Parts: sequence; C-alpha cells; structure tokens
Amino acid sequence: MSEERADYCWLNGQFVRWDDAVVHIKTHALHYGSGVFEGIRGYGTEDGNVLIFRLREHIDRLFYSARVYRMEVPYSRDEICNVIVELVRRNNFHETVYIRPIVFRGYGPLGLNPVRVPVEAAVYVVPFGRYLGPEALEKGVRCMFSSWERISPRALPPEVKACGQYINSILAKLEAVEHGFDEALFLDHRGFVAEGSGENLFAVKNGELITPPLYASILRGITRDTVITLAREELGINVVERDITRAELYGMDEVFITGTAGELTPVVEIDRITIGNGKPGPITRKLQKAFSEVTLGKNPKYEHWVTPVY
Repeated sequence: MSEERADYCWLNGQFVRWDDAVVHIKTHALHYGSGVFEGIRGYGTEDGNVLIFRLREHIDRLFYSARVYRMEVPYSRDEICNVIVELVRRNNFHETVYIRPIVFRGYGPLGLNPVRVPVEAAVYVVPFGRYLGPEALEKGVRCMFSSWERISPRALPPEVKACGQYINSILAKLEAVEHGFDEALFLDHRGFVAEGSGENLFAVKNGELITPPLYASILRGITRDTVITLAREELGINVVERDITRAELYGMDEVFITGTAGELTPVVEIDRITIGNGKPGPITRKLQKAFSEVTLGKNPKYEHWVTPVY
C-alpha cells in the first residue's frame, strides 16, 4: 500500500496543503466523538481514470447521519460531491484511492449541549490497497466473535456512521487481533449475528444468500446493498434477510464480509471452526467478479453507480 498522504485536503471550504489540514485541540469532536463520516473508494482503471463508486449514495448517507445527530451540514450534497471529484484530480491520483469526508462539531464551548458549536466539514483522499491484507480477497480471513456486544439501538443508532460509535468496533478489532484473528464479529443485543467491526456479513446455505436484517444493529451498508442487488439481478440468487444464530453461522457453506474498505472478503474460519471446506466458495467468487466489473465500469447496466474523475 502506498504511503497514506496526499498533496491536498479540503477543510471548511478551502483546498489546503496536507500539513495545513489541522483543527484546534478544543475541537468538540475530539473530546466527544461528535462527528459523522463516510468511507468511499475510487477505483483506478487501466486507462488512468478513477471511478468513484456510489458517490451520491455515500453523501446521502453522510447527510442522513448528520441529521440524526442534529448537525446542519454547511454545504450542499452537490458541493461535497464536486469537492471530492476535484480533490482526487488536484492530487493527480490515478490509482485506487480511499476518500474520507467528515462532518463534525468544531471549535466552540465544551459540554454535552453542542448547539452553539459550529459544524465543520473536511475531506481527505489517499492511495489505498487491501484493508484486511494483501491476500484477504483471494484466500479469505479468520474471524472471532467478540466478547463486546454490538451497540444497541436503544443506546445509539447503529445505522448511522458516527465517529464516537466506532469505539465499539475498535475494542472488538483489538480483541480479535490480540487473539490472533484477522477480524471481529459481533452479536447484537438479542444474541443474533450482527456484523463485523467494519463490515456487513453474508452467508450461503444450499445456494441461498442470507444476511442479517437491518434491525440487527447493523450499518445500512452501501456495499451490502450492492451485493444484494447484484446477487438478485445479475446472478439470480435468492437473497433472504433474516436473523442468524452464532451456531448456525458455523454450519454455513460460505461466509463473507462486505464494506467499502474490505470489499467482498471471504471468511474461511470463525472461532477456529472451518467454514465450508476452508476456502472461498463459488458464490462468493461469482459475487466478487460481478462486484469488480461494476466498480471498474465494465457493466453498463450500473454505470450510474460510478463517477469518473477524468
């Protein structure tokens, strides 16, 4: 993976040099996690273009998250989308990149009532490779169920991509790595399978694709939606959204996790129990191929999902 930096970032309406993209130590979000964000991929193509995947959907979710946390974004959706395209262009990136827009409570009074704290916005973009390691997509990853429960909707809104909520994911990820695994999985507040530390989860049984429902304390994933659409429309696979027990997951034919960073990553082991034959399965492989074709602009049916930079 390339070094994670760029020439330019965007902060509060201005394109600034990387080292100048700073905030004050009194920034509200630094103390209370009062921010929302997105993770977006731009895919480098053979002809040197960069195709930003489902940009509008990501920005719509960013604005939804901000609304839930009662933050008025000081820019329009179109302005943020245009900034992202221009930022990739200004940095002259032609490889695959990761784009991080963030909206947060900025410099202002401390305390838990942030109504007098201004809302700020920023975007950065960096070259990006394989989130879960160079061989994750090909060989799969090993997961464990965390001792930490996925945040309950009675406490926080799991479908919102908010900064402070990711402490839940950080604790689970640290635990998994400390135990020698690649990734963590959560159970929800009811004891059913929820998702990974930063990914949604899918399983295959007898040719049917199964995924936890939105009420299972999961993020409303854009990659999740992409996979469901491709499975149904391109591969003719029956997709069922239902609760999955931990024990049931052990007996699935295939398991994979999805997200902007992790894309479609096969899971070959959970809690030291081998999934299927211990190798990425055929439906996982078909979905990986269909997903790759769409992200690289090779399927004209979904060209509305990609935004070219150049």
